[in-house]
Amino acid sequence: MSPTELADQYLAGVAQLRAAVAGMTREQLIARPVSGKWSTLEVVCHIADFEPILADRMKRIIAMGKDVPLLLTADENLFVTELKYQDRDVQEELALIESVRKQMARIIRALTPDQLQLTGNHSKRGLLTLEKVIQTATGHIPHHLNFVAEKRKALGV
Repeated sequence: MSPTELADQYLAGVAQLRAAVAGMTREQLIARPVSGKWSTLEVVCHIADFEPILADRMKRIIAMGKDVPLLLTADENLFVTELKYQDRDVQEELALIESVRKQMARIIRALTPDQLQLTGNHSKRGLLTLEKVIQTATGHIPHHLNFVAEKRKALGV
């Protein structure tokens, strides 16, 4: 896949996420209608907190790819409990996601096909190409859209 195609797919996630939460009230966003699962707001905050992490991984590979930079893991469960997701504002979170993705899409579009094969060393998953990291980031929002749809259905929204 070309850098432009990757960038377009990556950027499309923003509109998909905005559409998934459109029209939900604060009460619906913070509700946990599915036992043992995060609220919709917690899902959005999780995505917002991991966008900069995923962008950092991409930037490290681009900037330091010849040196195979270390890509650190992050524990999503610690983030959700320690960063007070239920107290955060969905519009701020969506704006952050959009901002990070717009910046990274511009960077991705400027890449050469050879740069997509640069690698980083993930602390748990081992060697990953830049292309794989971009694909992982691209798939992050669609992966969580199913959970948002499940919550909307349970709430009758």
